[in-house]
Amino acid sequence: MNILIVDDHPLFCHALIQAVRYSLPQANISENASVSELYQGLETGNEPDLVLLDLHLPGASGFSALVHVRAQYPTIPIIVVSAHEEPSIIQRSIAHGAMGYIPKSAPPAHIGEAMQAVLDGDIWLPPNFSHSAQDPRAADEAELAERIQSLTPQQFRVLMMVAEGLLNKQIAYELEVSEATIKAHVTAIFRKLGVQNRTQAVLAIGALNIEEQKL
Repeated sequence: MNILIVDDHPLFCHALIQAVRYSLPQANISENASVSELYQGLETGNEPDLVLLDLHLPGASGFSALVHVRAQYPTIPIIVVSAHEEPSIIQRSIAHGAMGYIPKSAPPAHIGEAMQAVLDGDIWLPPNFSHSAQDPRAADEAELAERIQSLTPQQFRVLMMVAEGLLNKQIAYELEVSEATIKAHVTAIFRKLGVQNRTQAVLAIGALNIEEQKL
């Protein structure tokens, strides 16, 4: 059993490792601290049996990492582990492909329950979760998620860097490719997202940000 924890907070990551070890003593546990590390590991072919994914990660924008990993590796079950406890965020996580949602305030026993349920093919939600307040964005984001899912891993990396405000030459330097290659990726990204320029692309990916619903 290979469990991958993706979280950039060392203290919480350590606590999560201990909780996993308590529930699954024989499991092999790996750690990633960013989306880029996550993709590098997945692209080597070493697919984990379960991913515990934080939503706030370097190289991600809200639900974007969840959406893209779900598309590229549909057989890997993902549990979101987040400090957010709003029902709307839990709903949106499940709508974007997570099979479980563990608040970071949850007791260790819930972590074990969630992992076992998801490994058995079930969806696990916090015991106090209420379905009463439906967030319309959970359905409205479906079309955008499909567009993001159509991006290749490299195009997704480029999109996240565009969202950070990096110029093509800066992205080329970071990814160690030519600026012409980045321009080609950007053109393909615009086409797949159905946008005309960088501003529209940033606004599109921004729709997956995590924020409380304004009532």
